[in-house]
Amino acid sequence: MQEGSQERLERLLSMLKRRGVILPAFEIHGGVAGLFDYGPIGGRLRRNVEQMWLEHWLRLGDIVEIDSPTLTPHSVLEASGHVGAFNDHATECGACGAMHRADHLVSDYHPNPDSLSAPQLDELISNNTIPCPSCGKDSEWLGAKPMNLMFSTKIGATRGGRQAFMRPETAQGMYTMYPAIYRHFREKLPFGAVQVGKGYRNEISPRQGMIRLREFYMAELEYFVDPMRDVDYDFSMWKNNIFKLIPDNSDVIEMNISEAFQKGIVRDNTVAYFMCQTWEFLKTIGIDQKRMRFRQHEQDEMAHYATDCWDLEIQGSYGWIECVGIAHRGCYDLESHQNATGQRLGAWRAFEEPVEKDILKIDLNSGKAGPIFREKVSEIKSKLSTIEKIPDSYPLNIELDSGEIVQIEEGLLKITKGTEMVHGEWFTPHVIEPAFGIDRIIWHLIDHAYEEIEKESGKYTILRTSKSVSPIKVAILPLFEKDGMDVIAQKIKTDLTNRGIPCYYDGSGSIGRRYARADEVGVPIAITVDHQSVKDSSITVRDRDSQNQERIGISKLASMF
Repeated sequence: MQEGSQERLERLLSMLKRRGVILPAFEIHGGVAGLFDYGPIGGRLRRNVEQMWLEHWLRLGDIVEIDSPTLTPHSVLEASGHVGAFNDHATECGACGAMHRADHLVSDYHPNPDSLSAPQLDELISNNTIPCPSCGKDSEWLGAKPMNLMFSTKIGATRGGRQAFMRPETAQGMYTMYPAIYRHFREKLPFGAVQVGKGYRNEISPRQGMIRLREFYMAELEYFVDPMRDVDYDFSMWKNNIFKLIPDNSDVIEMNISEAFQKGIVRDNTVAYFMCQTWEFLKTIGIDQKRMRFRQHEQDEMAHYATDCWDLEIQGSYGWIECVGIAHRGCYDLESHQNATGQRLGAWRAFEEPVEKDILKIDLNSGKAGPIFREKVSEIKSKLSTIEKIPDSYPLNIELDSGEIVQIEEGLLKITKGTEMVHGEWFTPHVIEPAFGIDRIIWHLIDHAYEEIEKESGKYTILRTSKSVSPIKVAILPLFEKDGMDVIAQKIKTDLTNRGIPCYYDGSGSIGRRYARADEVGVPIAITVDHQSVKDSSITVRDRDSQNQERIGISKLASMF
């Protein structure tokens, strides 16, 4: 393969643009970095990949699809941590003023640059005299600073409209919709929700075509589990599959995923199962399984709340690129929204046998305390209900939401101790999240499928996309548009289209050139209608991958699809 060939990459990009697969957006207005269009061919390819992704996960049975707005209130993303921490470090060239991601500038000098602080990035840039990618000068860089990547906006037409953002991920909609999903599944774990849609990140320096975009398609699964109860997954389907794994700060090892879980390399059985399911999906849509690997996040790379995280990386023209992240996020997300809203986002765990539990209730003696605290009584009662032990000194200081401290003497409290039989408990579910970058996956699908072979006329291009996602299934080619051949070809097109099979009619140019056009955009089957077709209703069926041709009756077409 020639993934490293710049010339091959340029030919591939030229073909994608020329044939309406993927092309720069708003090009007639000069284009915008980090924005791309899916053209007539690419749009259907993307839709096919998304549909297969949905079907792949929904078939598991305990997963549903939801759809939430891309416009997200400030409070949601503040609770999730995005407002405060969704940053990349940017640095400005002192010569030309161009902004660049500091970690990208030092990627050749550190194995994990996105984990570095601003001073560490500045030191690496300074010590290695890194030139500006925009102007080429050995610039005086002005210092790395965190830049929030979200696009901000306002909801409402008034001057004081509600602050909001374009969502940076689809996941938050599934967390905020958790109560509805919990009810849907009759309040029984485990269960999950999937969502496919657009995300928006104001990338500092978009690069590598479809790899780093400002507006992109993502597909995420949030799977809610009881951390105290393991699920017995069936790994038998992958017992003979050996995967490439890069454990935390280690070399590549090759191992069965089930074995990796048993040895503690993969720390959670749901994470292990989703790694297998992810690999299976990517293989099915046409990603070369020999060019996939799982890399475990290092400790300084992982989010503070995560217990384990593996990236599925795919090798292509830009090297090894992260395309899927599979993370065990613990209970961080639901607890964050619960704390911010006061809404309970938990699940009920029933005990096998009732448990006797000591109880302590601390309340106000309303008769004595009411006249003293008046309108504050209700809030004080709420604060007291959270105290888990008898106070050891008085007065007891209680801080109200307003910040006021009220002092409560011992005689104003009513304390009750006892026991009760407890049949279960509330807890916060943990979340396992496979997050897919659809655009990156589509890029690698195309990159792996793109093949150049030599013919007498020169380089000949074949896009060997999987038939499951090929945008167009059939090309219908009349040898000549006369003598009834065009009529038969159009009828075949109508019949196939009515059956939901994407196809197109092409009657211009030589038959060889038309075959080449079909091969270039990955059409698996080409049907040629010629003079013989008019006589005996037979046609020539040509296979894209083998280039073999077979003569069959038109009536047999139905059995092919």
